[in-house]
Amino acid sequence: MKKNPMIQIENKKVGRDHPVYFIADIAANHDGDIERAKDLIFLAAEAGADAAKFQHFQAETIVSDHGFKALSGQKSHQSSWKKSVFEVYQDASINLDWSDILKDTCKKAGISFFTSPYSMDLVDHIDPYVPAYKIGSGDITWIEMVEYIASKKKPYILASGASNMEDVNRAVSAGLAINTNLCLMQCNTNYTASIDNFKNIQLNVLRTFREIYPDLLLGLSDHTPGHATVLGAVALGARMVEKHFTDDNYRQGPDHKFSMNPYSWKEMVNRTRELENALGNGIKKVEQNEQETVILQRRAIRLAQDLHSGDRVRREHLTVLRPCPVDGLPPYLIDEIIGRKIRHTITTGDYIKWTDLE
Repeated sequence: MKKNPMIQIENKKVGRDHPVYFIADIAANHDGDIERAKDLIFLAAEAGADAAKFQHFQAETIVSDHGFKALSGQKSHQSSWKKSVFEVYQDASINLDWSDILKDTCKKAGISFFTSPYSMDLVDHIDPYVPAYKIGSGDITWIEMVEYIASKKKPYILASGASNMEDVNRAVSAGLAINTNLCLMQCNTNYTASIDNFKNIQLNVLRTFREIYPDLLLGLSDHTPGHATVLGAVALGARMVEKHFTDDNYRQGPDHKFSMNPYSWKEMVNRTRELENALGNGIKKVEQNEQETVILQRRAIRLAQDLHSGDRVRREHLTVLRPCPVDGLPPYLIDEIIGRKIRHTITTGDYIKWTDLE
């Protein structure tokens, strides 16, 4: 089945020949408050996001309270939470009555609304509201879910954090067999915001993905501070970027610490747009803004002494100096000039033109 290097989410095309598409993952940063959720949507739009993404789950359909309590001695970012994992997920659950409000707010803000649904029932609930889906890294081994979301025939995004190539191939193959409108994201699922995480980001996996899936849209789901990871991913071909978004990194909650804020998000978008312009189309040529430089910095073949009509040019008659006018002769033509006759008197310092030679 042919893979699709471009997908379209509402009125925006996402692909190699289009601007990087930015997804603000508001996730749990609404803190259970619909008004906060609405405010974050507008802030994300103002900062340059193309979409606001949420996460639709109910605690009992995503985590086992018994299972997490039985993980004695397990160290993770969750170990610092003041509540149990189950309680935190309960608090972060989105009220399904918000669906119309979130979609309408995104429409007013001029960005798209979609989500990561964490049960098949939630996929069905949210389907009328979203133009695309995101499958979180934790569900990369849940092939039934990958296939179910793919069956909705909408663009879908698969994050690949905490997985190996076998996991990726299994999920990608299952999804593509049903729906080719897929974006595969490199991801590292450590949520501590530690600077040490950079050594585990493995951006060059994007090169591996490109070799294995040459026509598949690639992206990055990232949880590191700053812009280095995003810019590196874009340079390696990522055309979709997802980062968590909040208005205050010091608020209490599971996602605020490692999220981007309106200022850092805007900076990320601006730096990415600069990079996109800088990357160009790969064709090496004299650029429009270099036309003058060609004349000013290149050397022309000039005379080191006066020559007169009939004189034959010898190497010692010539020097090469800047500038090189449009009709000047570049130094690589010296051997073609030596031995030819001069048509008329040329004075020291003048550049030689073909019309000066017999």
